[in-house]
Amino acid sequence: MKPSIPSGTRDFGPAEMYRRNRFFDVVREVFSRYGYQPLETPAFEYLATLTGKYGDEGDKLIFKILNSGDFLADAGAEALANRDHKKLLPQICDKALRYDLTVPFARYVVMQQHQLTFPFKRWQIQPVWRADRPQKGRYREFVQCDVDVIGSKSLLYELELLQILSEVFQQLDVGIVIKLNHRKLLAGIAELVGSADKLIDLTVAIDKLDKIGLEKVEAELKEKGFDDAALLRVREVLRLTGDNDQKLAALGRVLAGTASGPTGVAEMAEVLALAQRSGSRLCPIEFDLSLARGLSYYTGAIFEVKVQDPRSTFTSSISGGGRYDDLTGIFGLPDMSGVGVSFGADRICDVLAEIAGAGAETKTATRVLVVNFGAAELDYALRIVRTVRQAGVAADLYPEAAKLKKQFGYADALGIPYVAIAGGDEIAAGQVTVKNLKTGEQQKVALADVAATVR
Repeated sequence: MKPSIPSGTRDFGPAEMYRRNRFFDVVREVFSRYGYQPLETPAFEYLATLTGKYGDEGDKLIFKILNSGDFLADAGAEALANRDHKKLLPQICDKALRYDLTVPFARYVVMQQHQLTFPFKRWQIQPVWRADRPQKGRYREFVQCDVDVIGSKSLLYELELLQILSEVFQQLDVGIVIKLNHRKLLAGIAELVGSADKLIDLTVAIDKLDKIGLEKVEAELKEKGFDDAALLRVREVLRLTGDNDQKLAALGRVLAGTASGPTGVAEMAEVLALAQRSGSRLCPIEFDLSLARGLSYYTGAIFEVKVQDPRSTFTSSISGGGRYDDLTGIFGLPDMSGVGVSFGADRICDVLAEIAGAGAETKTATRVLVVNFGAAELDYALRIVRTVRQAGVAADLYPEAAKLKKQFGYADALGIPYVAIAGGDEIAAGQVTVKNLKTGEQQKVALADVAATVR
């Protein structure tokens, strides 16, 4: 059998891992600087923990894990005979791979509530799995980098997340726009058109606007029972124009008579005002009514990051999140408001690769390759590589006494910038010849100075 891997998964070689680790180093540093603490949760949870938190479409994408051993032992004969997967599923599996990091985080908070100090701020970097259709920027296994705070309704945390998003992408040198909306505004629109009970249908459809266009969104809403008059009002709202303040003011007038709309307008106005008052160097922020974030647990402000960089052709979102007022209530701890964002590591690293361009990969951390001339010079070569490593510089020793051309070719293929050469003359003088493979320049330096020369 020819070896292969499942579609939607990837191997990461050294070049990709250097790029990924650079990204992970940036987010860890920013998260920690804002006072967030590290956390990890299991790769799989009980199926009941995950289902019902992501909407019907999200639940379909959860990877289920068959029970160990004879998983059909407890399966009902009727469900088997009728091939009734809805009845059969809970009988043959009770665990699943995590779909995201937010629901496991909420579960953790409920279980550890008496040991935690609130507001509790955490960051988490781990893989998640979704049984999705693989395509560009969409994988079945991918890493999320989440930063959340739970236990406070203060909108200062929305501001803090805008600052974190901006700092991360500024450090990565990726141009972005941060899109903002509010679930209460969407609830107000649903109330406005007389379909308050169909908020989830509305948000799921609107969330696809960028992908399928307004006409197909309206067709989907019509299938869900929205009449022509309702569709007309939805279209008018989605087509509001102007800057952030103008769109918000217009929406405030339209939704003034609804129960949810005014709260959404007030909170969104406060977040935008805090962003202006903060003095932070924030990335561009755009109030976007088409942003819906289909996950059903969001209740307040919602965020999404899109690439806005002339060096990239990437169109999918690369980060997103929002406020959830009662996610822990599902697990028995009500009124514990939280807010967070998730960085899609795989998509972001794809963008970094595209921006860097071909030939920009880092293949090794090694700064210098020590040439191996053979047994007579080996002790000195070992001393060189030991001295350089002890000075905190990555070094390697070629394993065999091969021709210089082969050893130089090895260093060049891996992108090692320097080689260290020590024959009889250098050894007698306590020196090393250091050659820059890119420029061809070389110089003799004292053994103790090799690390500083190649650093």
